[in-house]
Amino acid sequence: MKKANKIVEGGARKGNFNPRGTHQLVTSPKSPTSTGNRTCHQEFPSPTLDSKTNVVMKGQNVSLICSNQNKSLQIIYSLFLHEKFMKIQHSKGEPVIFNLSISEAHNLGPYQCKAEVSRCSKYSHKFNFTLADPVITPMLNVTVIKNQTNSYVTLRCISFNGSLPINYTFFEKDIALSPAISKHVREPAELNVTKKNTGAGGEYRCKAENRLPSLAKYSHPITMPSTDGDRCALCLQLLLPVLLLVLFVIILLASWILCKYKARKAVRDKAWRDYGNTPMEAGIYANVCENQADKESVPGLEPRQCVSTAQDETTQSQEIHYATPVFQGVKPRDHEAYNDDKTVYVYSELNI
Repeated sequence: MKKANKIVEGGARKGNFNPRGTHQLVTSPKSPTSTGNRTCHQEFPSPTLDSKTNVVMKGQNVSLICSNQNKSLQIIYSLFLHEKFMKIQHSKGEPVIFNLSISEAHNLGPYQCKAEVSRCSKYSHKFNFTLADPVITPMLNVTVIKNQTNSYVTLRCISFNGSLPINYTFFEKDIALSPAISKHVREPAELNVTKKNTGAGGEYRCKAENRLPSLAKYSHPITMPSTDGDRCALCLQLLLPVLLLVLFVIILLASWILCKYKARKAVRDKAWRDYGNTPMEAGIYANVCENQADKESVPGLEPRQCVSTAQDETTQSQEIHYATPVFQGVKPRDHEAYNDDKTVYVYSELNI
C-alpha cells in the first residue's frame, strides 16, 4: 500500500489531476507531440491583419486583409470582432479579404484573424479602426500692409469642422509657401509673408487636411490687386475731389453768367417798354427837326427831313433821326483875306 501510494503521488506530481479520477500527463518537450508543435511554429507563422486605411468615417465601407507567409498550405481564415466569430474563408497561397461596414463605434474593433491548418492554428495581432470626421472647405483671410518698398501679407486659414489635428498648407498660385502647419485645437493657422513691391498681384489659397487625406479641402482663391492698380486707385481717389471742385466752379460761373444775362435782358426790356409808353417823344423830335429846317435854310442845299417813327405801347419803338448840323467859319487870326472879304460857311452832313 505504501508503494502504491508513492506511485500515485508521483503520478500526480507529473500530471494534471482529472476530477473523474484519471490522470493526464503534461506534454514534455521531448515527446512526439512537442516535436509537432515546434514544427507548427516554424513552418506556419502567425497571420497578419491589415487594411488600406485605419481612419474611417461613420458609414464607410472598409476591407480587412488577412494573409500568411506560407504559400503552399490550404489555410482556413476566420475573422473575429471582440473575440466573437464573424466570417470564414479558405485560401491557398493568397490573402483573403473581409469586407465590412463601419456603422457605429462598436464596429471599430478590435479585430483578429485566425489562420488554421490541420491541428495548428495561429492568431494575428489585434487591429482597430479610428473614427474621424472630414474637414469642410476652409476659410482664408488675407491682410496686406504696404509701404514704399515691401508688402507684408498675413494669411489666416481655418476649417470649422473636421476631426483634429488639422494640417494647413498655404499656396501662392500652385506653389506652397511653407510646410504644413498642424493645429490640435480649433484655431486658425497663420503665416506671415514679406514681398517686394514689384507691381504684380498674387493669388492665395490654403488646404485643410486631417487623418482623412483623400478628403482634403481647398479654400476659395483670393486674388490681390497689383501695386500699379493700387497706385491708379490712389490717383483716382485724389482726382475725384479735384473734378468735383472744377465741376462746382463751372456750375457757379454758369449760374453767375446766366443771372447777369437775365438782369441785362430785364433792364433792356424795361427800357423798351418805358420808351414805348411815351409816344409824344417821336412827335417832339419831328417838330424840332421841322422847326430847325424852317428857321435855317442853307443856300444851295435842300433841307434834310428828320424822320421819326413811333409805335404803340404793345410793341417796341424804333426811331431814326437825321440832323444837319451847321458849322460857321471863323476868320483866321492872321487876318488872311479871302475873296470879297466874305464869310465862308462850310456845311457837312451828320447822320444819326
